[in-house]
Amino acid sequence: MKKLIETLKNIWRIEDLRSRLLTTLLFVMVYRFGSYVVIPGVDATALAALKNQTSGGIMALLDMFSGGAFQNASIFALGIMPYISASIVIQLLTIAVPKFQKLQHEGESGRTKMNQYTRYLTVLILALQGPSYMANLNVQVAQAGSALPGGVLFIATSTIILMAGSMFVMWLGERITDKGIGNGISFIIMIGIISRLPGALIQEFSSRLFSGGGGLIMFLFEIVVLIFVIAFAIMLVQGTRKIPVQYAKRVVGAKQYGGVRQYIPLKVNAAGVMPIIFAQAIMFIPIAVAGYSSSEAVQGFFHSFTRYTSLSYNLLFAFLIIAFTYFYTAITINPTQMAEDMKRNNGFIPGIKPGKRTAEYLDTIMSRITLPGSILLAIIAILPAFASMIGISQQFAQFFGGTSLLILVGVVLDTLQQVESHLLMRHYDGLLKSGRIKGRTGSASAY
Repeated sequence: MKKLIETLKNIWRIEDLRSRLLTTLLFVMVYRFGSYVVIPGVDATALAALKNQTSGGIMALLDMFSGGAFQNASIFALGIMPYISASIVIQLLTIAVPKFQKLQHEGESGRTKMNQYTRYLTVLILALQGPSYMANLNVQVAQAGSALPGGVLFIATSTIILMAGSMFVMWLGERITDKGIGNGISFIIMIGIISRLPGALIQEFSSRLFSGGGGLIMFLFEIVVLIFVIAFAIMLVQGTRKIPVQYAKRVVGAKQYGGVRQYIPLKVNAAGVMPIIFAQAIMFIPIAVAGYSSSEAVQGFFHSFTRYTSLSYNLLFAFLIIAFTYFYTAITINPTQMAEDMKRNNGFIPGIKPGKRTAEYLDTIMSRITLPGSILLAIIAILPAFASMIGISQQFAQFFGGTSLLILVGVVLDTLQQVESHLLMRHYDGLLKSGRIKGRTGSASAY
């Protein structure tokens, strides 16, 4: 406790860090306030059916990502996921389209143009999702005996409001990245998830104690299992495999060379939680498609992909996670560049020729260690389905692995790592005595 109090004092003494933390808190408060601002013209008392719709399945996860804004029919109802979906498309285009490949290698100017394209695509996705959300909202409000204002004008203005709300959330995320602490977009998603944790915990506690669900022992057992899952997720996010590299360094003042053995820390999960976020964004597409279709066959087909306990949903979700893990690792880890840097520093891997052979060797190693890492990531992602099957409430089951837990672990580690960097830079003690915190965005090629 004394160590914690001293660390908090040190954080408050650093003016830049204090300013960033307060700025982040301010933006988070604005975001949470906006999550309760209902779309003009919608009766807030007639949203019971919408809240029931988001109490389970993938709709509950979508509502969690928006911090409850979806079920509140808020101006932030569409959340940040359209921007993430647009980012996925743009990153895929950097592999398939030469123009985007060229932009990727143009430095800051290229990134600025790609960000502009991402925003344009986000607006297009929002223009498609807005009317779909309003159509679903109209159905849910009608079940409560109420109705939305009729006419195309109301749908158009509400869609514009929803689009503006999502773009404002995106702007808040960018401001947190620039002026606050941590990655803003990921931080906003994390806040939405955390906002649902107390309610889910209280609901699970009540069901175990007062509904004949096993009592306090069963609830404590669930908490212990949850702690173990969190610990495993942290190890997966931080896990590295060290590849030995023999450096031939000249000893100053000597006439001979001395060999110094060093390592290349290659992460088992170099992609962090990004494959989870990308895959989850894709899994939200069936909801929008089903909303535009009046065919019962089409709606029934896509409905199977909206239940996170269904076999089809989990198989597709796991496959997407594995695929995106390889994809994101490929665009973040460059074996050719690593081999060139090693050669430039007179380094080599014993038994492997420098240059092309070294790059091929590193690529092979990355492929081998990425496969088990991606499979473990997929297993953790589908754990909520198994938790729900054994009687854990759907809201609380989302924290037994899945997207929610991995995003929480990844973002918290990143944020703590940035806080620790500020402390160490000012010659204060870090957050841990045992060593520095490793975030999910730590250098994977720190050789």
